[in-house]
Amino acid sequence: MGLAPAHNNPHPVHRVDALRRFSPAMATPPLPASEDLARFFEARGEMVKPWTWHLLRLAKIREAKDTMDSQEYLERVQEAHADLMRLGEFWKGREEEVFGGRYRPSSVIEPMPGSPEDR
Repeated sequence: MGLAPAHNNPHPVHRVDALRRFSPAMATPPLPASEDLARFFEARGEMVKPWTWHLLRLAKIREAKDTMDSQEYLERVQEAHADLMRLGEFWKGREEEVFGGRYRPSSVIEPMPGSPEDR
């Protein structure tokens, strides 16, 4: 006499399989390649944003990780982090653009490129 599968499923799910399917690590989508990321940013016109370049730099470092020793990898990540921190609170006053994806040029800095005010 065997155990009947729960909810009469002819293909019972084993506990280990269920845990694998719902593991947070497994739920994370794969990171895009740096070339794909660059094409995505370029298509959206986001290559002028400094944080975009930092994302690309980190993607390149991640891709080259297997060709570096652990000390070189750590140094490159630390350099990238230090450069990112030099941006400071770059989003202050630009929250809508940075976090909402809606670009609104500042009237103080420069006119929008290609606009009648742009020389």
